[in-house]
Amino acid sequence: MPGGCYFFTVNLLDRQRTLLTDHIDLLRDSVRRVKRLYPFYIDTWVVLPDHMHMVLTLPPNTDDFPVRLRLIKLLFAKGLPRTERLSATRRKRHERGVWQRRFWEHTVIDELDYVRHIDYVHVNPLKHGYVERVKDWPYSTFHRYVLNETLPLDWCGDINHDTVR
Repeated sequence: MPGGCYFFTVNLLDRQRTLLTDHIDLLRDSVRRVKRLYPFYIDTWVVLPDHMHMVLTLPPNTDDFPVRLRLIKLLFAKGLPRTERLSATRRKRHERGVWQRRFWEHTVIDELDYVRHIDYVHVNPLKHGYVERVKDWPYSTFHRYVLNETLPLDWCGDINHDTVR
């Protein structure tokens, strides 16, 4: 849907690696470079060591989110040293072994769906046990929401992360 809003989950191939947070500047630069060529708005974004979640809104004249995600993944992978182990299939296809080939995508359907996905993205570091408070995770647009006074700094407070879904 042109100009649509989408939720994404993008995973590293090796979920034991911490490439995304270890190379956060490279990831941010990759996103900036793609945004210049293929504009989009980052409604929300969280980067965890092995995966990231984002809600993006595309310009009214396009629905081509696959090219944006493919280029972000490509630029990030190209900037990394070649240390990953490659399967025979990836070697044959001249692919890097950094990202899972696919990603999870969901078209945001209404305001309630939008708010639920924004909350999901922001609470994700807490859900995975990386922090005890959402505000303590540095790689999140949560801080932009606090700065814009959309969310309070203590949003989601000190809840038990076992209860977060």
